[in-house]
Amino acid sequence: QVQLVESGGGLVQAGGSLRLSCAASGRIFSDNSMGWWYRQAPGKQRELVASISSGETTNYADSVKGRFTISRDNAKNTMYLQMNSLKPEDTAVYYCKMWAYWGQGTQVTVSS
Repeated sequence: QVQLVESGGGLVQAGGSLRLSCAASGRIFSDNSMGWWYRQAPGKQRELVASISSGETTNYADSVKGRFTISRDNAKNTMYLQMNSLKPEDTAVYYCKMWAYWGQGTQVTVSS
């Protein structure tokens, strides 16, 4: 059974940084695996924040481009989202997705 466990969320002041982790178990995360980070703010739809695909190709939402970095460590079967220069509008529950599986979500709150 595949499980994704997220960690790293929390409360941070505007301008600060957080690194989210998404650890997979039950399946091997390889260079050919795709991964995504989504977020959902209260009252809003879930939106795609970043993705990583084979060959380390990455894509970002315009709202986070230049501030967020998605990466993976295949040896640790883990995907990351480094978030810098955080803004209050980044406040949301962040979810990772690998293959067809979702993490449980981790809350990120950015205070002004």
